[in-house]
Amino acid sequence: MISSQFLASYACHPAKSRGRRHPEAESATRSPFQRDRDRIIHSEAFRKLQYKTQVFVYHEGDNFRTRLTHSLEVSQIARSVCRVLGLDEDLAEALALAHDLGHTPFGHAGEDALQEVTAEVGGFDHNAQSLRIVTKLERRYFQFEGLNLTWETLEGLVKHNGPLVGFPGAKPLPLAIAGYAAKDDLQLDSYASAEAQVAALSDDIAYNNHDIDDGLRAGLFTIDDLAEVPLVGPVFASVRADFPGGGDSLLIHESVRRLIGLMVRDLIEETRRRVARFDPHSADEVRQLGAPLVAFSPEMRANDAALKSFLFRHMYRHYKVNRMASKARRVVRDLYCLLTSEPQCLPPEWQASCDGKGKAGTARAVADFIAGMTDRFALDEHRRLFDLQEKP
Repeated sequence: MISSQFLASYACHPAKSRGRRHPEAESATRSPFQRDRDRIIHSEAFRKLQYKTQVFVYHEGDNFRTRLTHSLEVSQIARSVCRVLGLDEDLAEALALAHDLGHTPFGHAGEDALQEVTAEVGGFDHNAQSLRIVTKLERRYFQFEGLNLTWETLEGLVKHNGPLVGFPGAKPLPLAIAGYAAKDDLQLDSYASAEAQVAALSDDIAYNNHDIDDGLRAGLFTIDDLAEVPLVGPVFASVRADFPGGGDSLLIHESVRRLIGLMVRDLIEETRRRVARFDPHSADEVRQLGAPLVAFSPEMRANDAALKSFLFRHMYRHYKVNRMASKARRVVRDLYCLLTSEPQCLPPEWQASCDGKGKAGTARAVADFIAGMTDRFALDEHRRLFDLQEKP
């Protein structure tokens, strides 16, 4: 096992892991968190991320990010931050690679549609679906369902954005999380580890910046449109001044690179300030602080919010994206309605989880089946089921 002598006192030390729900012998060559990462990488759900997208559907261009390339970018940022802060890089990497496993095809449009049609049977939540995948749906071992990941990885997967219960305005727990927590206490009223918090903010850094890149490539907005966005506009202006006549492509790459660097440095500096203020001496103390240990500075949080607002108006609600999102929602709704009313159209291995037409068990099996689809498979399946000229 890799030595943890260089980890901070408040890090998740692999030797102190709370273990797995189903006990297993430790590896002689890998830490528990390294094994978690490897199991995630070898999972079927991880491979499917190659053809699951966030804003653009897979056939709209090979240069746009997919869930897979996004997860790799999040992992790279998270490892870099953890290395500087003395946190466990492998745990943060496992969480970065797993954080999008539960997403549906067609990004948030697909998730919104699946949430809508499953509302009467408990709804759909991608974080809960990620937990469901790694604890039940992945079937690769004789001894147990799921991947049998460590407690720390499961905790970080469901709580990376903060506590889920025990505070004013807390939403009802998704069924998958509530069901699993009844068997294995993930301390849903506390914050997650510092590594999980790093993975969550690395996700913000990655998707904000790659959406700038993808949005510009797609022509949804222009470099001039970004001029008034705090932080972003000045960075593009400084790069243009440093490299006049360099061309838009290099301007975009250099600006995005600088933006990522600025956000990462701010995250590290603010976290160091919080470490000095809170002075935690264990991972459990991090969980019980009552506030995040890992965070952006107030100024960077404002910059982040301004960029999100810009992207929402100019990209996520662009009419071209809306048109594709509309198609995506219709595909998901059509598939769900047909398969719940005619579960005999499901593949045999999925029919085994059904309990009859219109029943809750069938609805959950169909939701799992659709959520696991890639964009490409969902479009092909829709064509097979609804196009009378297509062979089933």
